[in-house]
Amino acid sequence: MGRIRRWHQRHWRALSKAERVELQSVVTWHASIWVFPLSWLLLPMVGGLDRRPLPLTLGGLLVVVTVLQCAAAGRGLRHALDHYLGRRALPPRAMVPPAALLGLALALIVVLASVHGTDPVTTRLSIGAALMPFGLPYALAVPVHVFLRRSAALAVALVAALAVVRPLGPGLVATVVVIAFAAGFSLSAARCGAWTLSVLWEAERAREIEARLAVAEERLRFGRDLHDVLGRNLAVIALKAELAVQLAQRGRPEAVAQMTEVQRLAQESQREVRAVVRGYREADLGAELTGAQGVLAAAGIACTVTGSAAGLPASVQSALGWVVREAATNVLRHGAPRTCAVTLRVADGGAELTVENDGVPERCPGPEAGRGSGLAGLRERLAQLDGTLCAGPAGPGRFRLTAAVPLPPPADGAPPVPPPASAPLSEVTP
Repeated sequence: MGRIRRWHQRHWRALSKAERVELQSVVTWHASIWVFPLSWLLLPMVGGLDRRPLPLTLGGLLVVVTVLQCAAAGRGLRHALDHYLGRRALPPRAMVPPAALLGLALALIVVLASVHGTDPVTTRLSIGAALMPFGLPYALAVPVHVFLRRSAALAVALVAALAVVRPLGPGLVATVVVIAFAAGFSLSAARCGAWTLSVLWEAERAREIEARLAVAEERLRFGRDLHDVLGRNLAVIALKAELAVQLAQRGRPEAVAQMTEVQRLAQESQREVRAVVRGYREADLGAELTGAQGVLAAAGIACTVTGSAAGLPASVQSALGWVVREAATNVLRHGAPRTCAVTLRVADGGAELTVENDGVPERCPGPEAGRGSGLAGLRERLAQLDGTLCAGPAGPGRFRLTAAVPLPPPADGAPPVPPPASAPLSEVTP
């Protein structure tokens, strides 16, 4: 149990939801490949096989061939699944060994029936045991109509062979039922599970694209801010520089005044760019909370926002607005979260913003690994207001980011900052 628990903590929890479902499906298919054929073959053989030397020899060969069938099907299952999911093409001869073993197993069953080595029930169950390990990977390797057409042709040929070597009368109907069940079970079990996997992987890719789009939208917004700040100033600088050149060529003293104005505009633009990069431009915290909630909900993450930004100073809203923006981006880009809770509390002369989400893999960096430009920039912004930022694990598979900013004392006659909301103001569940 200890090894299983360690494997679960180290490997299982590090997988995404789609990877977990795929692993579970593959394990189920492998179990079906081995359990059904061997149980349908070995148990009936105990009481239904004739004890003469020839039937015993043929029965032993049939058991060996069925085991080889299961092994070959297990090896070909991964190739067939990758082919169905479009990851790679199926190797040209991947299904040749399983098909050859199937033919050999059916030939042994027909020979056993011809020498009266088994009773009719054992013969029918042996046919199902031979068809099952081949049918599961083959159902993923070919289209449905091809699988059904070839299964029908095989059923007709097999029933005809059995009718020739050992007329069974009404028992032929039961043989057809067994063949139809084996083919139908293989087709439904393989195709339904693989279709579910394809849908999950498509959703996983859509979620990744959604995260990239959210990051791209943030970059576009930042680019628009820079354009708004620099566009006009650069145009004016270009015009004044051109005018200064013309005045200097004519020896006019006004050229110095124009160049002085160009210098002033360049310095002003530099200050404004620094303000944009460092996040000193005022931001509406309420708008950032609503925007983050909408983006996370669009990515399939249930997001709850608790608290209100009403009454907070503009400087505090600006700093916490950048925290919300960066935290939402990190939630989208890292792990496989299902829920995210954003809580804003105002009490004891300070504002505290907490963003907590689940779905964090164990390989995710620890609390001190977040020293990149994102969290480092947030710490710099908060430090200007004597605020702090803490980020790190909040339990198994959970991550929490907490930003705290002290509030300036209210001026005389100013309304006090409202108390924190005690219930979620809004919740979006996809």
